[in-house]
Amino acid sequence: MSVIKVGDLQIGYSEAGNSAENPPLIFLHGVGSDKSVWDFQVKELSKNRRVVAFDYAGYGESNLPSKDLTREEIARYVFGAMDALEIKRAHILGLSFGGVVALEMFAQNARRIMSLILADAFARHPRGGEIVERTLSLVEKMTMREFAEQRVEVLLMPEIGEQMRGEVVETFSKIPKQTFRWATRAVWAADYRNLLPQINVPTLILVGERDAVAPVELSKELAENITGARLEIISGASHLSNLDKPRVFNELIEKFIELQNQPNETNYKIADRN
Repeated sequence: MSVIKVGDLQIGYSEAGNSAENPPLIFLHGVGSDKSVWDFQVKELSKNRRVVAFDYAGYGESNLPSKDLTREEIARYVFGAMDALEIKRAHILGLSFGGVVALEMFAQNARRIMSLILADAFARHPRGGEIVERTLSLVEKMTMREFAEQRVEVLLMPEIGEQMRGEVVETFSKIPKQTFRWATRAVWAADYRNLLPQINVPTLILVGERDAVAPVELSKELAENITGARLEIISGASHLSNLDKPRVFNELIEKFIELQNQPNETNYKIADRN
């Protein structure tokens, strides 16, 4: 177990790679997972750089906060964890809720963000209020395992094997209800549309073509409002596109980060990846 002290909390993290030549890459998970959702990315993308995946407070190996947290507080804890690991600036990759946290991090301290990678995310979800109400109602009636077993059907493609589906359910089911409630409110109430035109760092937007949680249209909205953003639509992937198509996902990240060394690169086009 790897944990660091950040303010009043112990924050769990996983880390690999130690290259001093390339800036670190930080992974931020979604509302229904923890840092383990990034295990394949941590392994494969650490060959040329340091990579770190954090657990939010109340998730994974992090302990429970004494109160419900906001997006703003979660972002501050991530910055605090970066400080504890002596990371001044980094590429920030957030999936779903992690993408929302990444946007909040840019809003708080853009100088520490080298680039943004927003996967299956959004600036604002048009049905956010409805989703909060429905989700919290279901969670009150079910155990977290029952809810996870229902939810996995929209998180992964149908052809994903039982082992992976079981791992997603197992991780989801371990999230304390208290944590899941405040995280649900934090993600679905987000509205960063006014921030998008201010984003002035290289930005990659990834989305599964079959994402029913954060549909492609919401990623297109991000791309259309962030100057120079690159949008990649991943064929055969749903909401957890990093699990549905892990090699394609990793390849797109690797190529995007490599482009940061080619300042004249202007080939920002909408793509459909198989």
